[in-house]
Amino acid sequence: MDPILADLLNRLREMPAWLESAAARIDPELTVARPKTGGFCLLEQVWHLAELEENGFGERIRRIVSEDEPRLPDFDGPRAAREGNYASRILEDGLARFRAARTANLAAFRLAGPGDWVRGGVQDGVGKITLADVPRMMAEHDSSHRDEIETLFSELANARTARFRTVHPDSPAG
Repeated sequence: MDPILADLLNRLREMPAWLESAAARIDPELTVARPKTGGFCLLEQVWHLAELEENGFGERIRRIVSEDEPRLPDFDGPRAAREGNYASRILEDGLARFRAARTANLAAFRLAGPGDWVRGGVQDGVGKITLADVPRMMAEHDSSHRDEIETLFSELANARTARFRTVHPDSPAG
């Protein structure tokens, strides 16, 4: 296997454990706290990752391998979050669903033969992609969500610290 692809697949394999570890770091009541700048709360992040993994990436993998030049719809994450009411769902179920979908997608990659990697389709909003492009797209998506989650956690930590910070009466701010 190509070393770059092998590295990508290893990084993809690590994401479910990273996400579960991140979820374990946050107080349950804060899983629905949104970042100041907007975007998904942790609960929505988890369910977005789970549904995209299954209905976006999983669908693309299946169709690229089984169809000739399929037209691949884009995945509208914000719309799916609204319509699926992600913020009202159960965190543990989303984590399990993401792990199962990622495991299935990695298994599909392991089963792909040399000819499958050059098979392609046309993804709305992206253009022509091949099966070989999908792991890179997944890794980039994982990376962006890791960054968003870490930013959210930093904001929550700063807000919690600010809530308990007191100003000494003799300080310039006092």
